[in-house]
Amino acid sequence: MSLEKHIRQDKFKNQAEKAFVNVSYTHSHIYGLMNTALKKHNVSIQQFNVLRILKGQHPKAVAINEIAKRMVDKMSNASRLVDKLNNKNLVVRAACAYDKRQVDISLTQEGIDILIVLSQLIDEIINAHSNLSDIEYEQLNTLLDKMRNE
Repeated sequence: MSLEKHIRQDKFKNQAEKAFVNVSYTHSHIYGLMNTALKKHNVSIQQFNVLRILKGQHPKAVAINEIAKRMVDKMSNASRLVDKLNNKNLVVRAACAYDKRQVDISLTQEGIDILIVLSQLIDEIINAHSNLSDIEYEQLNTLLDKMRNE
């Protein structure tokens, strides 16, 4: 179904406006799918993002400020997210050996285990909603990077 039918709007000022609305609408759709899947495991999308960042560096610990830089949602509060993950025993906090002001975060085994389950859920969502070819996804990624002036 077209964007126009979904939001019941016949016209846009131009294609750029339509693209911005379309990206926003599509983000909301994808976010909803992911949020529903993750919610069943008491993990938010932002917490899942932190877990994935940590998994990418595992077994090396990651500083909170580095986690914040890598977050997909730049409005997220990395310290608060880490606190919640720590309370769920998915991560551990430790003072940095060379900088006492820095706190390093690493995954627990429980964090690794839940991340495996959550990653499979997200993979299932991606596979179920992958309506484009690899070439089309490559083009889409190129266009989205270009849209952000990268």
